[in-house]
Amino acid sequence: MDDEVNTSPSRAPGNRLLCMVPERARIHMALIVLQFGYAGQHVILRTVLNMGVSKLVFPVYRNIVALLLLGPSAYFLEKKDRPPLNFGLVMQFFFMGLLGITCNQGLYLVGLENTSPTFSSAIENAVPAITFFMAAVVRIEQVHLNRKDGKAKVLGTLASVAGASVITLYKGATVYGPPSDSQYLNQSHSLISIFGDAKEKNWTLGCICLIGHCLCWSSWIVLQVPVLKNYPARLSVSSFTCFFGILQCSAIAGIVERDSLSWEVHSGVEVFAILYAGVVASAMAFAIQIWVVEKGGPVFFAVYLPLQTLLVALMASAILGEQFYLGGIIGAVLIVTGLYLVVWGKNEESKLGKEMSVISSMPADEEFSLSQSLLTSSSK
Repeated sequence: MDDEVNTSPSRAPGNRLLCMVPERARIHMALIVLQFGYAGQHVILRTVLNMGVSKLVFPVYRNIVALLLLGPSAYFLEKKDRPPLNFGLVMQFFFMGLLGITCNQGLYLVGLENTSPTFSSAIENAVPAITFFMAAVVRIEQVHLNRKDGKAKVLGTLASVAGASVITLYKGATVYGPPSDSQYLNQSHSLISIFGDAKEKNWTLGCICLIGHCLCWSSWIVLQVPVLKNYPARLSVSSFTCFFGILQCSAIAGIVERDSLSWEVHSGVEVFAILYAGVVASAMAFAIQIWVVEKGGPVFFAVYLPLQTLLVALMASAILGEQFYLGGIIGAVLIVTGLYLVVWGKNEESKLGKEMSVISSMPADEEFSLSQSLLTSSSK
């Protein structure tokens, strides 16, 4: 049966092509695709919030869609990988749902409603630095500042955050400008009226909620590492997280939103937003996030987040015709440089780890001389 499946004309070419792509390359491609999804989410969710969608009910529907996709996949694909549940694991899934869905998404929606999509995207660039700090404190991420790989990871994280900050805070000269005809100006004004500019909103509350959103997101990313060690079934972990998030969000929304109209979906735009958030920003994002965290660590995932700020700027320029400034180019260079440094540092750390494992299997006299040379060559 296995031979028949592997040689099937319809599936074998795709499998062969997928196997030809190295795992690291697949991780990078998945993270880039995910940043495009996150970039669109900021504008789409702000649009439906302006239409009056309940901030408490929306996460319930969004995560139901995600669970409908993740649950069956986890059940059928991870039958052999799922260890038995116990009370400790259930509590870990409960707290992952609390951090990753209930608090993370709830605080984000409140912050987005009271600020703007651009600011919400920009403030999320603090997540890599927060994640790096948390992972280093709990010793999930090893930081050897006396070695080249450790310095590269620190500098890369700082460069990515700095690049996204430059795009947000510094404009500089105009590199690309929109056409000046009246039709385009009318279109721009209509888009601004749809997306909103956070007028008459509580900006302070929005900032506080977005900072809390970043803290919850970073904590959730770091928490996935020990959970996956105890329960090595990625889709099942995502499904349980989603399940407990739905229960928590439903309980809160049921208490606060007593009006039945708040639970109704009133337009096709709301349906699209729920499906987009459930499929792209939840189901796909959860699966990619937990896979990358397991394969490359929490910092490897988080360091890609500043890329969404660059993508938002590029999409706004290409699709909406907004001006693209010199600050965007400088920020793009810093982000790409930061990503390269972190990836290079992780690769060097992985190589050194493999070499040290080889050393441990050698006789004592050979082990001492080789380890000394390796440590010398890896430090400055």
